[in-house]
Amino acid sequence: MNEIIGVGPHSLPFPEGEQFDATLLAEGDHRNVLDRYRYWSVDAIKADLDHTRIPLEIAVENVGRDFNMGTIVRTANAFNISKVHIIGRKQWNKRGAMVTDIYMHIQYHADIDAFLQSVTEKEVIAVDIVEGAKGLSHAPLPHNSVLVFGAEGPGLSDELLRKASKVVMIEQLGSTRSVNVGVAAGIAMYQWVQQYSLTR
Repeated sequence: MNEIIGVGPHSLPFPEGEQFDATLLAEGDHRNVLDRYRYWSVDAIKADLDHTRIPLEIAVENVGRDFNMGTIVRTANAFNISKVHIIGRKQWNKRGAMVTDIYMHIQYHADIDAFLQSVTEKEVIAVDIVEGAKGLSHAPLPHNSVLVFGAEGPGLSDELLRKASKVVMIEQLGSTRSVNVGVAAGIAMYQWVQQYSLTR
């Protein structure tokens, strides 16, 4: 038997308020959202999230249709980060994002220089397993970080690695050279959240 996700039509009388979506009230809300956001419009949810977004930003070099980008954006939504920067191609595989991108602030940049010009007040922290990278467990992340991730396989470009304020890597104990970039992004974002949000 298929499990029904969400809730059906709201009972009458419908609640009043600008945050509510008339169609969702009448037909039901089967989105993957918190219960407090049931029947709210997308714009209302996004506006409410804006009150509590953390200052962390992330960026992804979009050199191909990497399926991991959706996972990274979905994780960014889970931590309610303030902005996602996409460097390069505007098209990306949104399936893994599970529609969470509609609640995010996403900014596109044609190239690395355009991205860097938009984050002059941030410290650009590259996350990649390369020579000279510092272990994430021993490299506290700045409060004003923008964490940058590359594509699965090639990783970050040499240009971005050179221009980053710091390069960190996730220490591993097994035989594989690296973890999936979507997993790595989640670990790095959580590290920031643990430093600045969960300990206060």
